[in-house]
Amino acid sequence: MRWEVLKSELVYRARIFDVRRDRSRAVSTGNEHDFHVLEIRDWVNVVPITSSGEVVLVRQFRHGIQDLTLEVPAGVVDPEDSSPEVAARRELREETGYEAATLQPLGAVYPNPAIMNNRCFVFVARPAELSGPPQWDGTEEIAVETVPLAQIPELIRIGAISNALTLVAFQLLQLKSVE
Repeated sequence: MRWEVLKSELVYRARIFDVRRDRSRAVSTGNEHDFHVLEIRDWVNVVPITSSGEVVLVRQFRHGIQDLTLEVPAGVVDPEDSSPEVAARRELREETGYEAATLQPLGAVYPNPAIMNNRCFVFVARPAELSGPPQWDGTEEIAVETVPLAQIPELIRIGAISNALTLVAFQLLQLKSVE
């Protein structure tokens, strides 16, 4: 079932991803085909929960769908970040102005392994406390919202939260809660 990579070349560079073309051969059949892979740095998602049981969410415009989404704070693990946890703390602070004493890992997932090579590390941050204003970069314009954790399933059910990685973050949080 595995494929052997015969040739690999970088065909496009962008600010947030590169495109790699692999010429590969199926080990079982010998069939060859070109596959394109988005090379992307790893990501982090943070589920910040306040001491009063509210989740800190961000609402922002997403260019892929040309619409606003309601999500957990998230972002790229930058080269200067020493770990996904460091990136998660940074992203939480930058996007929301919140910080948390404890950051617990919930797991890691592959966002789309068919065409992407990166992972998304998921954390829960407790207790999330506002420590100052957000520090957005030049491409961000974010509305910070708090929602009781108990309302999250309904927001998912009605489609108010529809970002797949945010849904995974809440699923992993739920699984950790029942352990």
